[in-house]
Amino acid sequence: MRQDDRQPAADADGAGKRASAVVVGGGLAGITSALALADAGLDVTLLEGRPRLGGLAFSFQRGELTVDNGQHVYLRCCTAYRWFLDRVEGAHLAPLQDRLDVPVLDADRHRLGRLRRTALPVPLHLAASLATYPHLSLAERAAVGRAALALKGLDPADPALDSQDFGSWLAARGQSKRAIEALWDLVGVATLNAVAGDASLGLAAMVFKTGLLSDPGAADIGWARVPLGDIHDGLARKALASAGVRTELRARVTSISRSDNGGWRVEVPGESLPADTVVLAVPQAETHDLLPDGALDEPDRLLGIDTAPILNIHVVYDRKVLKRPFFAALGTPVQWVFDRTDASGLAEGQYLALSQSAAQDEIDAPVAALRERYLPELERLLPAAHGARVLDFFVTRERTATFAPTPGVGRLRPGAHTNASGLYLAGAWTATGWPATMEGAVRSGITAARAALTALDRPHGHLFEEAA
Repeated sequence: MRQDDRQPAADADGAGKRASAVVVGGGLAGITSALALADAGLDVTLLEGRPRLGGLAFSFQRGELTVDNGQHVYLRCCTAYRWFLDRVEGAHLAPLQDRLDVPVLDADRHRLGRLRRTALPVPLHLAASLATYPHLSLAERAAVGRAALALKGLDPADPALDSQDFGSWLAARGQSKRAIEALWDLVGVATLNAVAGDASLGLAAMVFKTGLLSDPGAADIGWARVPLGDIHDGLARKALASAGVRTELRARVTSISRSDNGGWRVEVPGESLPADTVVLAVPQAETHDLLPDGALDEPDRLLGIDTAPILNIHVVYDRKVLKRPFFAALGTPVQWVFDRTDASGLAEGQYLALSQSAAQDEIDAPVAALRERYLPELERLLPAAHGARVLDFFVTRERTATFAPTPGVGRLRPGAHTNASGLYLAGAWTATGWPATMEGAVRSGITAARAALTALDRPHGHLFEEAA
């Protein structure tokens, strides 16, 4: 529903005044909530403390390069994020593969394998790829198939699964250390930001069932072919403005409290904003600090939701050293490598971005040490890198990139509702059922907006319903 289609919302005295909402936080969760509330006819203000939108999926300038802070991908099963792309008119800038195809290079064995799907129904769509996957033995491939069938029978929403770790479950089903490294962690570390032994079985089951065992095309990969900031900041601002949302950057909220009329008052330096509805779409520690007394029964549980880092290594060569758009790696510290040359605006040479999840051991390592470790590894993986001159090498660090998907985290994640009427929570760390992904962030924003609109007895709009 666009701005011209809105119907005015009556206030308590029926005077026809539009209901107002303030959304705190301009990441994907906050942007989504603001758009959904505005599309339903509310008068919305979005407050973001940074000078840009996009949260932890953003871009910045480094000389003539436009750099993403980290490589972000999504899957065809990410229906909420796909709705977001459509809503900001950016889907064409982040296309999906026609069919899942992941090149996997083994640095030790100098072998290339591929994880690909066919058009056959689940689980046969991956059978041919698994049968010929060179990084596992025949016995390991058979054991993987049996574990996949067992995984298909799990219910990710079962609270008992949340208390178990994925690694122990895999080991109990005959998965070798090599199988976990070459398949389960290859996918799981990138999506969960944790190795199998540190990940909740419930979240892991959700990832693998939804991505690999729900629909033949569910795991087809999409990623932005332009800087993320073009979509999450530039197009998002345009969409918000078109929807009538007032967006304020560099506006850090200092407090949220009840007003005398039973509504809310959101304080930023130099201004006090009244609101009928407030959506808090900021990280868990910041949410804890802003929550009014009594809003949650046990607010300190939010502080028990740990965070996990992601390290991103950026290398600019004087020539092309990689022919593929991306690949995953085994037998090396390197995890996933993407070609960001065109997206960055680099005119000559090639720019590669390495995405290193679950990077607790390296997140604070000096740049010189990372350079000494990773450049030789790239040469091992990419023969064309031998003799190529490195024009630039730099690092971006997200120390709190995601919430840690550890066993037991599910019971700590709150839903969208609070004990305070008109106050709602959003963020990938809330109880979305998903790990900390762009999909989870958008889903949380949709859920919070739906809760607010339901309380206000407002329609949700057909696109909004499809996204959910």
